[in-house]
Amino acid sequence: MRITEKQLEESAEYLKSKGFDSPEIGIVLGTGLGKLVDAIEGPITAHYNHIPFFPLATVEFHSGKLIYGKIEGKKVVVMQGRFHLYEGYDFLDVTYPIRVMHRLGIQRLFISNAAGAINLNFKKGDMMLLEDHINLQGGSPLAFKNVSEFGDRFVDMSEPYDVEMRQKLIAIAQREGISLQKGVYVSVVGPQLETKAEYRMLRIMGADAVGMSTIPEVIVANHLRLPIVAVSVLTDECDPDNLQPVNIQEIIEVAGKTEPKMVKLFAELIKEI
Repeated sequence: MRITEKQLEESAEYLKSKGFDSPEIGIVLGTGLGKLVDAIEGPITAHYNHIPFFPLATVEFHSGKLIYGKIEGKKVVVMQGRFHLYEGYDFLDVTYPIRVMHRLGIQRLFISNAAGAINLNFKKGDMMLLEDHINLQGGSPLAFKNVSEFGDRFVDMSEPYDVEMRQKLIAIAQREGISLQKGVYVSVVGPQLETKAEYRMLRIMGADAVGMSTIPEVIVANHLRLPIVAVSVLTDECDPDNLQPVNIQEIIEVAGKTEPKMVKLFAELIKEI
């Protein structure tokens, strides 16, 4: 596995030719969280299957396009549809779009995801600001031969999520009357959901929410020295003593109902930075 400068340059040049002009903020939208794009002024769209060296989105509820435009007067590029290990991609595929957005010029990265609430004080429909994470995906997007051509091989992860942006989001949530939990996100491979024993293990480990994404993108963003803020929409409650069979449609619906609050948080943060 390797990435080349030539690949990244070709991907970026294609997008520049479409009008993707020096975006300031990159945004990754998670499962059921695609409506932020409605807030984009003057949108320009590039489908993943047209971008050189981009993987293709395979999950039916992920749209598979990059959208460029303005939100609150700032230039943004939004990933509507992300890539997952459970689709058969490798870590380089999953994180390639982050490297391309960085090549286009983004200076900050916002990430959203849908996750299950392991902390029993958190409820379905809550949002959680990521303060830290646990990587249980069995690998790293930095474990390839020529990684040092793109940044330090050994990346510090003592504070993977930007403190200043986290504080701003907390203040925005308080001002807007939006409930925002804070906690530790754990990422697993999936696509199967967890057993009761696995939920108990994750809680003992110190996780507050579990998902199947985000951490590879965060690792690469830290490699590129991009400040990151990430928010989980909690779509189900993972109580091992009262565990219900998973309902993917319900997860999508809960994400959709909570999404306007997430959009508000991100839009207000964009305005303030």
